[in-house]
This record gives sequence, C-alpha cells and structure tokens, in this order.
Amino acid sequence: MAAWHGADHLMVIRTAGQSHYDGLIEGTTQGIGGIPITRKQVRAQRKALDIIEDEVGRPINYHSYVSGVAGPEIAVMFAEEGVNGAHQDPQYNVLYRNINMVRSFVDAACAKKIMAWADMAQIDGAHNANATAREAWKVMPELMVQHAINSMFSVKAGMKKENICLSTVPPTAPPAPCMRLDLPYAVALRELFREYKMRAQMNTKYMESSTREATVTHTLNLLISQLTRAEIQSTITPDEGRNVPWHIYNIEAVDTAKQAFNGMDGLTEMVEIKRDEGELADKVRELKERAVLFLEEILEVGGYFNAIEQGFFVDSGYYPERNEDGIARKIDGGIGVGTVYEREKDYMAPVTAHFGYNNIAQYDESAIDNPSKLIGGSTFEDPDKIIYIDELDENDNVYVRLEETEELRKTSKIKPEMEWLGDGIILITMFLPVEERVAEFAALEIGKKLGLEDVEVIHKEIMQLAEGTRIELKGRVNFTIDLDELVIPPKPEVLTEDEIREEIKKNPMKVVAATVGEDEHSVGLREIIDIKHGGIEKYGIECHYLGTSVPVEKLVDAAIEIDADAILASTIISHDDIHYKNMKKLHELCIEKGIRDNIILTAGGTQVSNELAIENGMDAGFGRGSNGDQVATFLVKKRREMKNED
Repeated sequence: MAAWHGADHLMVIRTAGQSHYDGLIEGTTQGIGGIPITRKQVRAQRKALDIIEDEVGRPINYHSYVSGVAGPEIAVMFAEEGVNGAHQDPQYNVLYRNINMVRSFVDAACAKKIMAWADMAQIDGAHNANATAREAWKVMPELMVQHAINSMFSVKAGMKKENICLSTVPPTAPPAPCMRLDLPYAVALRELFREYKMRAQMNTKYMESSTREATVTHTLNLLISQLTRAEIQSTITPDEGRNVPWHIYNIEAVDTAKQAFNGMDGLTEMVEIKRDEGELADKVRELKERAVLFLEEILEVGGYFNAIEQGFFVDSGYYPERNEDGIARKIDGGIGVGTVYEREKDYMAPVTAHFGYNNIAQYDESAIDNPSKLIGGSTFEDPDKIIYIDELDENDNVYVRLEETEELRKTSKIKPEMEWLGDGIILITMFLPVEERVAEFAALEIGKKLGLEDVEVIHKEIMQLAEGTRIELKGRVNFTIDLDELVIPPKPEVLTEDEIREEIKKNPMKVVAATVGEDEHSVGLREIIDIKHGGIEKYGIECHYLGTSVPVEKLVDAAIEIDADAILASTIISHDDIHYKNMKKLHELCIEKGIRDNIILTAGGTQVSNELAIENGMDAGFGRGSNGDQVATFLVKKRREMKNED
C-alpha cells in the first residue's frame, strides 16, 4: 500500500528480531550467516517487492537492520540476498542493548566492511538519543557528536561517503517552538556533514496515539527538510503509540508527505533562510561549538569508551551542562564481554569482504584482493554455496494461515480488515462525557455489548474536563458478509458538467425552492442550489428561493406564477412523518391546480428516501449525501422524458 501511494524505500524493522540476538547463529563460507527464518523472511519480502515493482513501474528499495550481537552475520545474509540498505550503529548497541563496547565496534567494523562490498546504504541510529533523553532538545550537541563518530568510523571501515546516511531526526515535536529549535539544528547538521546523505525522520519520542498530533509533527518536520535537504524522507505513523500496524496509517503518512511537499513546491525559490546573521546564525554557530567541545572532552577523558563509562551520552543536560542521568556502560561489562580475541600471526580467512589482518600473501599473492579465490569463491561470488534450509513449522506456517482465510479468498464472503486479510478488526470512534479512565472502561464495555471480540482502546484524549473524552476502540467481528446476498442500489447516474450546461443553455430552466411546512432548516437546500456550494445555479438553472417554513400552497402558486419547470421542496423534520405528508400534499395540490403533468416535483432531506418520496407523489427523493450535480442531472433527464411523452 505504501508503494502504491508513492514510497520508494520500505524499511522492515526487526522482522526476525535481528537487533536483539544475544548469541551467534549457524555459519556459511562467508563466516557466519543468517538463520533459516531470517533468510526466508527476507526472500519472501524481496519477492513481494519485486512483484510490486512490476505493478507500480519503478524500483522499490528494501531496508532492514544490521545490529545486535549478530550484526556481521545479518550483514552477510543481507549482502547475499541483495538488501539495499540497513541501519548499522555500534553506539546504539552499546547504549541501548548493553552489548560490550569492544565487541560492538569490532562487530560493526566487520559488518560495515561487508556492507561496503555489497554497496549497501547505511543509516545510523544516533537519533535515538533524543528519543530516550528526558528532555530531547537538549541532546542536540550530542546527536552531532554521535553522527560524527558513526560517519568517520564507517569511512575508516571502507564505506563510500555517498552510502552513509545520517538519521536526522528533529529533536522536538509540537507544541514546542519547532522552527526555533529544529531549524538551527538541521542547518548545522547539514553544514557539518555536507558529504553525507540526510535521512530525515520525524521524532517519535513524543508520539503517542493521536493521528492528528503525528500528522502535525510530520508536516513540520517535512518543512524542515524542504528548507534544508533530505535525500531520503521517512514517513512515520503512530503505530508505536497505538500498537496497531494498520496499513491505512502508512498510506496517510505517505500521502501527508506528498501533499506537504507539493504544497511547498517553490518554497526555496521564494523564501530564503537568514543564514548569515541574526538568531539562526548565532544558534547554528553555538550548536557547532558545543559539539566540538563535547568531542574535545571525550578526548580529554581518554576516548569514547571512557566517555561511555562516565555517562556522557543521553544526559539530559544541554552540553556542557550535565545532569548525571546519562547512560553509563562498563568497558569490561555487557553482553558479549570477553569474546573478542587477538588473531594469530598466521591467521587467514578466505573470505571476500574481510576486515583486519588476513596474512593471505604467504598462501597466494594473487589472492590479496580476492581471498575467496582460494576456495573457488565464497557465497558472495557463488550464491549456490548458500545453505538454505526451507523448513516449515507444522503448526505455524503460511499454508496453515492460508487455510484460515480460504473462504475469504475463494468465495463471495468478506470481513473487515485492519492488519491482515480477513482479520475482522474494525475501528470505532466515540465520545463519552466522563473523565479519561472512566471513559476507557466504559468504551470497552460498549464494544463488548456491540458484540466485538478482543476489544481494545487504542487512543484516548480528554477534549475538555467539562466535556469528556474521545475514545478510539478496536475490536473484532465474528461474522462475514456475503457479497452475493448484498442488495446494492444502482449508483446515481450523473451527467458531466458540460452536458448539463449545454442542455440548460439550449433549454433554460427555472425552479422554485423552499423548505416547507414549519421547518426552519435551510443549509441542505442552499447546498443544493447555491453556486458557492456547487449547487445547480452553476449550470445556469434559474433558482427562485422562497425561504424556510413556506406553506405548500405558496410554493405551488410561485411555480405557476413564474412558469417553473420544477419545485424543490426541502423537508428535514420527520416527526409524525410530516415530511412525507407534505410531499403528498404538494403532489395533490399540483393536481388540483392543473400543473402536475407539466412540472417536476422533488423532495430532499436527511430523512428522505427516493422510494418513499415516489410513493408519496414526488418524481424523486434525495437523501443524505446528495449533491447538486445529482439533482441537476435528474432535472435535465426528467424534463427530456416529459417532452418525449408529449
């Protein structure tokens, strides 16, 4: 769905939990390579994207994660399978997974070497500091330092600068003054790292479950990107806060980006950033200075690892301020501690994307630039050497899951769906005039009484203490709808605007319109006739509006006086079926006055149906959702019909 709506890159986050692996997995000739389920999922996803590429007519890039203790292994598998890009960030492993820092950076060096061979794009995860710090905007200098360490480490490991992407997440979200805080940071970052790509993503720290807030944040972040630059623009949805990966959110995120960028087209040609003086210039310089001072202090304390031990990172102080609440890790602690060993002097590994001392010359000098030549090529050169284990779990496999939805794929029956085919999940929005917690549990009970299963509140929002709480509820229905048994009325035929205008130009039309009886409602009728609302006036139809609470007799007399082609009677009030009684009265009065055969009678209103309107003497009835083009089409076609009868 994202691809169909315009996405060119799809990031599959932790599909097989690869960033959480705490141990090694089975090997290949390239060192250590992926596990069956991981490779199987990657192949399935890539195959699906290949099919989608043919459908949408453009290439779709596939990205994932290379992290955790299994980073090099996943990198091997990704290189073998042709993955286009991946997150790779040794600092993320240290700070957020508590992987031993020595192990993390050695693993990262190996993984980056492999990714460089495969010409993969690498995205770092430095932005996570603003997602975990108590006050996200204060970590701006640190974010720049983390990007610097990651970028230079990638270059030293052999990656092309054009393949290194900084995850440039603005550190704030509304209602913060985003432009004053985020724009200087974005400008400083892009100036310091002009040789690298910018992968812009919205801040998820403050994202909870409100789609409105997510959209506002997204749009403001897109503006930052447009004012500066972003080679890859990520769209983010409130799935994390709602815990519901509904595909409609991805669609809306992509559509928000497209609409915002279209709306901002020409912005940089007409609007110029005040870079050389004033608040922006001062703030950009200040951020750069703080970042450089941060780096200098890292060197003063003995380097990056020592700085980690002393809790330099994710501290909520605005550097050089320190609040002593940063993440601290031990050099001799964490997952994988003590698992990095110095190589023997005669170490040799006949693998392609090698990192470190390999001692290959004593075996074959011609293999220095191609170590796998010694074994006839590795899995990188010869994919047939990949050991692919295609095993199925008897109780959890695609065939079992397909059987569960066979009825919905091979018959005329359907279920609503939100996450996957026929899951039966629906989303309901309601307002309850009580405080938040009471509203939540009242909504759950309402869902159960409606017959929903697995009821869950995915969003709650206090509108105002004196008013109450807005609730979004999801639940599952346990029934199907058979399309073959569904009674669907024909879609109203609507003539084109040009056809209607041409008809009215050749044969001018006059109508009399009013809200009848004791009814003071006027909005619906005005939308049908007024040119402002796309009403029938725009086609050249001459409308004589008599107002509200107009007696039926007055309406008929006015039609006779101006020799009208039609009467449009609006009737909203429906108690005691007064709306249909007035229709019948209008019909009978036209007979009495001798004009019924020569005039078109229509009625409209929220409680009007076409069937009952005809039953009570009207030529047509227009209910909720009717538009001026539908009424104009009917008037034109009905008049043609009446003339043919004559």
